[in-house]
Amino acid sequence: MVQQPTKFLLSIAVILALTPSVASALEYRSVAVPRAILYDAPSGQGKKLYVIWQGYPLEVIVNLGDWIKVRDNRGGLNWIEAKQLATKRTVIVIAAQASLQQSADPASGVVGTVEKDVVLDMLEMTGNGWIKVRHRDGLVGYLPTTAVWGY
Repeated sequence: MVQQPTKFLLSIAVILALTPSVASALEYRSVAVPRAILYDAPSGQGKKLYVIWQGYPLEVIVNLGDWIKVRDNRGGLNWIEAKQLATKRTVIVIAAQASLQQSADPASGVVGTVEKDVVLDMLEMTGNGWIKVRHRDGLVGYLPTTAVWGY
């Protein structure tokens, strides 16, 4: 015979085992179309709030299938049609200006500079506070993660 507290603890253990981890990684997507509209509700009948450009990274907050609630680099929460997003990873420069380095080291040579609000393709997370990126013109280099948003 199982006592009540034991049944309760067993039930909790089963629920936790079947529930996805709360500490999962953040999910980001990028805008796939030249211009996408952000809405205040998950419907084309909702109020149109903003237009954002192709490549812009967005953090996925809630996925309803056809509509996705997203957060932008300024913390705004809005809805976008899922078909307007791609799984391609991009980041946006949040520093006023950032030096694109040859390697993940501030002492390495500078291959270029990028201005605030420039969108870059994310190529690799180095795990040491740097991210490898590619500019649309083909320039590849490393930036500190503090200079970008969307990773």
